[in-house]
Amino acid sequence: MTYPYLLLYIGTPKEDGMMLQGFVSVRGAGWYGTTITASDIFVDFVQGQLEQLEAAYDIQYYVGYSDHDIPVAFAIDPSDFNLTEARSQDIGKHFALPALKHIHDDIADGVDEHSSDEPLPLSLFPALRTDYSLQRLRHYTGTDPKHFQKFVIFTNYQRYVDEFIEHARRVVGADQGYTGFSSPGHDIITNGEDYNPDPAYKLPQMPAYHLMEEGGQGVTLINIGVGPSNAKTITDHVAVLRPHCWLMLGHCGGLRRTQTLGDFVLAHAYLRDDQVLDEVLPVAIPLPTIAEVQIGLTQAISDVMDLTGQEMKRHVRTGTVVTTDDRNWEMRYTDLRMRLNQSRAIAIDMESATIAANGYRFRVPYGTLLCVSDRPLHGEIKLPGQAAQFYRARVAQHLKIGLETMAILKDAANSGTLHSRKLRSLDDPVFR
Repeated sequence: MTYPYLLLYIGTPKEDGMMLQGFVSVRGAGWYGTTITASDIFVDFVQGQLEQLEAAYDIQYYVGYSDHDIPVAFAIDPSDFNLTEARSQDIGKHFALPALKHIHDDIADGVDEHSSDEPLPLSLFPALRTDYSLQRLRHYTGTDPKHFQKFVIFTNYQRYVDEFIEHARRVVGADQGYTGFSSPGHDIITNGEDYNPDPAYKLPQMPAYHLMEEGGQGVTLINIGVGPSNAKTITDHVAVLRPHCWLMLGHCGGLRRTQTLGDFVLAHAYLRDDQVLDEVLPVAIPLPTIAEVQIGLTQAISDVMDLTGQEMKRHVRTGTVVTTDDRNWEMRYTDLRMRLNQSRAIAIDMESATIAANGYRFRVPYGTLLCVSDRPLHGEIKLPGQAAQFYRARVAQHLKIGLETMAILKDAANSGTLHSRKLRSLDDPVFR
């Protein structure tokens, strides 16, 4: 059994054709194609992309079979199988197994080479790469990829998850437009009172929680834990779902004397000392801030905290965020001092630049809003008593700002103003 193949001939532009900028990108008349999988997950995305194309170009469609076998582990759910070791080893004799040499990001990274007689890529992610990530999402998050929403928040602290769950319990079934709530080890609920998780359930490595709306227009929150490796791993896989936006909400170390615990940091630039993406995205490549996301974050902060003007400047600092792979960076401050000074860094964490870099790679609008939880350079280290007081005062407010930002960006996505051409490369695939 092989993957279906979608082939388009995109002809001349229509005289009165209009499409949303940033949604599709056509190099010129010609053949474009991609393998297709998980139609139940991607039907709305593909139809939306094709509608944009049809509004602007004359299109011819061809659908058939590709040359790529569907691995048995991607075609059916093997989790209930009870195979002996011998039979497990024999599977490859009878069924196709994942071919790792075909699972890569060459299209996204711009290193894919096409012969003149091959169709140009229609999508960033072919079916095999997509199926691989869908399986990884199940493994790492403990939830079905069908439950993921188009607006994703990453966090690095469990307290944000606790607050998100409480928020979901208040709004699901309360006539606020939410259709359900999904979490690891728990069925979808449509009424907040029905959420009763099993206390004995062992959470996966990066649990995901989905506040669901029609058309996937809700919010997914993922606790990625600490470190750039986790940040890269999860964004590698969430990217295939083609979210409208992802944000990093978490804690950071403040680097400036004028900052106080609980102040917010809105990243306008990133200093990438995380190392994990250097080979595929060299640190010399700049990461632009996404204006639409920055405006949404700023508006949400103002609305939630009722701040304007100098009060906003007093509690929200904009500037460079450093992302490091060394949790004990403070012990190397003498070596880092010049680098921090030259970059005009205002905060340091272990995830934000990684998430932004993969957003840039995979054409997903990204943003970062952090909260200062300690100031190690100025003697304010994170102590248990301080931390508890800080968390009580700030986590709920921080998450509320993130959710309000997503509401603002949902309107921008639906109106066609969120997706920016600045994330497009010179020879991008057609689909967003």
